[in-house]
Amino acid sequence: MTTTPFQKASQWIDAENAQDPNIEIHESISHPKELLYSNRMFDRLMDFCPSASEEVQIAAKAQHICRWKIARESYPMDRVGYLRWREELKKFHAKLTAEILEKAGYDQSFIDRVCFLIEKKLLKKDAETQLLEDVICLVFLEYYLEPFVEKHDKEKLKNIILKTWNKMSEKGHQAALKINYSPANLDLIKEALGL
Repeated sequence: MTTTPFQKASQWIDAENAQDPNIEIHESISHPKELLYSNRMFDRLMDFCPSASEEVQIAAKAQHICRWKIARESYPMDRVGYLRWREELKKFHAKLTAEILEKAGYDQSFIDRVCFLIEKKLLKKDAETQLLEDVICLVFLEYYLEPFVEKHDKEKLKNIILKTWNKMSEKGHQAALKINYSPANLDLIKEALGL
């Protein structure tokens, strides 16, 4: 049985994410949090854009690889600290993924492209970076908006929704409006977007 570089890379990314000590319960089953996120990203990508390149597929799977290893708390708990943390994470995810891809047998230009995507370079200008961002936003809205709703006040939530919306393409917007939200969240989204 031949294992392709893609299969090897996917298995190794999953193996890294399976070590996440943070657990999320989904449909009464416990999952390592980042493994679940990685699977949601990949499934949503293939649903949203079945023709996505192998580079985007891997970037989607590795978007949060081993995210728990750089704690938010290790940076100042303000906007500047948050942005620094996000920048460090992108570099960390890209570096770890590059090591896996090299081991899987990919060439340097493929690896560079995946890193470019994970670091979300040229958003709004590069079609594949935009595709990845759309998928990130769709996964957030479908699975992770609810926990935010429980933590933040309405104005902050409307701001988060608007920022998310502004990062997306028109195709992303159409897909976002088809997600099965709770009635309260759908109202909140419509209010934030002035629909």
